[in-house]
Amino acid sequence: MRVLPTDLPEVRIIEPRVFGDERGFFLESWNASVFEEAGLPRDFVQDNHSRSTQGVLRGLHYQITRPQGKLVRVTAGRVFDVAVDLGKSSPNFGRWVGVELSADNRRMLWVPPGFGHGFLTLEYGTDFLYKCTDLYVPDDERCIAWDDPDIGISWPLDGIEPVLSAKDMGGSSFSEAQVYS
Repeated sequence: MRVLPTDLPEVRIIEPRVFGDERGFFLESWNASVFEEAGLPRDFVQDNHSRSTQGVLRGLHYQITRPQGKLVRVTAGRVFDVAVDLGKSSPNFGRWVGVELSADNRRMLWVPPGFGHGFLTLEYGTDFLYKCTDLYVPDDERCIAWDDPDIGISWPLDGIEPVLSAKDMGGSSFSEAQVYS
């Protein structure tokens, strides 16, 4: 497994070693020792799986008092995955990084606690998996508008209107959002 940096030092790309032959492939998607060596958490408490049609945009989500770190990956399809630094005392406060994750590239992204997270599905039938460091607490969840101009994420929408949930349609502005100290 290789752990690669992004423009935001806390967010990392993980590239697993893939062993393939005529039967298919094998990869190790998580290894406690490798994560510990890279300074990443090794304790996850919840796994999630979503399936979305093309053009679904989920986010920007985070939990304010029980922040979740997320190890995310795609097992079918493709997404543009985004992490936004929401730590007011961080030198990167409000900056974002976006990475394409796909079933073909098999990359994973580590989104640490204290970051907002969202993704746009780029193909029909996209399966997205999350390993989380804390449990989901609905009353603790916050949502920032996916299209907030102060953050300025360059979503690869190619002229399509994203498909949004009611929660995502009602996301707060970045300037009014409750963030981390």
